[in-house]
Amino acid sequence: MEIIQQEFGRIGEQTVTSFTLKNENGVVVTAINYGCIITKILVPDTNGNYENIVIGHDSLEDYMEDPVFLGAVVGRVAGRIRGGAFEMDGKAYTLPQNNGPNHLHGGLQGFNKVVWQADVLEDGVRFTYLSKDGEEGYPGNLHAAVTYTLDDHNQLKIRYEAQTDKKTVVTLTNHSYFNLSGSLKRDVLHHTLTLKSNEYLELDEEFIPTGRLLNVDHTPFDLRDGASIEIGANSSHPQTILAGRGYDHPFVLNTNQDREIRLEDPESGRVLTVETDEPAVVVYSGNSLDGAGPFRGTPGAKHLGICLETQGFPDAVHQPGFPSIVLKPNEKYTSATTYTFGIQ
Repeated sequence: MEIIQQEFGRIGEQTVTSFTLKNENGVVVTAINYGCIITKILVPDTNGNYENIVIGHDSLEDYMEDPVFLGAVVGRVAGRIRGGAFEMDGKAYTLPQNNGPNHLHGGLQGFNKVVWQADVLEDGVRFTYLSKDGEEGYPGNLHAAVTYTLDDHNQLKIRYEAQTDKKTVVTLTNHSYFNLSGSLKRDVLHHTLTLKSNEYLELDEEFIPTGRLLNVDHTPFDLRDGASIEIGANSSHPQTILAGRGYDHPFVLNTNQDREIRLEDPESGRVLTVETDEPAVVVYSGNSLDGAGPFRGTPGAKHLGICLETQGFPDAVHQPGFPSIVLKPNEKYTSATTYTFGIQ
């Protein structure tokens, strides 16, 4: 495994470093210690052409101003929290309202907007960060760690860990926007997505789960046998229209660590398989990317990329029926997701 370190930029006295991992097959993953952002993933198509399959920028300044969480680890809590507030053990906690009246992806200064400590491993890099008690309104000093490793089976593995000294809430994910066409040549509408999922979470008008789990049968949310993203984008289903013509929904996973998520681009032949131990994946089909960008010279465009956010259920703090995201002292939060890159 070849690992190259380079200065990516500076924030005051802090140096932001890029870490490029390259395996024996020529697959490359580059990440920076600002937000644990994955800036590039280079993989081959069926003709052996290596191209970047994630949306990103070339400068730190662009990432610092980025409004769409490109490639970053988001937390302490991924997804939305209704009203920017929650109660735990009878105590109220107030969080920044950075998405209308709601809290999104950790707040104004979430994990995506801080510099992490980085340590190089034999096969990757481990990022660590201390989120202090009260940061963005969350209780407890949270010691978080995110490890990226790449192997010669073309597998990128992300492992998340956290411990706290006070009862708190946490669920982390990576917010990379994938586009398997390579170098953003096309949007993702003709990508095929296959999910082992029988149910998805219904959203209200503010994109907060209502608490209802809906069956995917006979809807554009039935991706069990694979379907193009275009089907959701062109659907007249009220939930896809609500999301901005596409998906922005948590899907409940039927299985874990069993090839439960598969994204394919028929034209390039690239395939991405995602396996996780999380209960859900939030599929976001880039419905608002026309308001962002440019990305390395490519203008922002609707459906330019797709996020596959493996995580706990959004707004679980207000839904007793959802899997808990509470972390107690003397417990350890762990989560693992593997991305396998291949061709058809």
